[in-house]
Amino acid sequence: MYTKKNFLFGLCCSVFFYGCTSDSLSDLTELDNITEVKYNQNIKSIIDNNCISCHGATPTSGAPNSLHTYELVKDAVLNLDLIDRISRAEGTSGAMPLGGPRLSQSDINKVIQWNTDGLME
Repeated sequence: MYTKKNFLFGLCCSVFFYGCTSDSLSDLTELDNITEVKYNQNIKSIIDNNCISCHGATPTSGAPNSLHTYELVKDAVLNLDLIDRISRAEGTSGAMPLGGPRLSQSDINKVIQWNTDGLME
């Protein structure tokens, strides 16, 4: 009986100690690779999925400008308040996309970061 207790105690201790590691929470959490945001890699898909239906090569639905090229999107950020328009609350006057759901905060942050990083193609 005494041997069984020692064996079970040893087994439990082994499982406990070997089950623990020296990993920290940061080791267990996948971190985003922070890189520079670029138009072709990060922004074009946001524009294509959310803006091109109205802001295509030939704007429709009353859109005043096209966003179908890097140069036009860059100009919209620099001169047409694109970041302000996509950052407005859904339903607010001038909010984009017009009548659609607001972009995810993650997508808005990418556009802001793209601007901060220098609007690289």
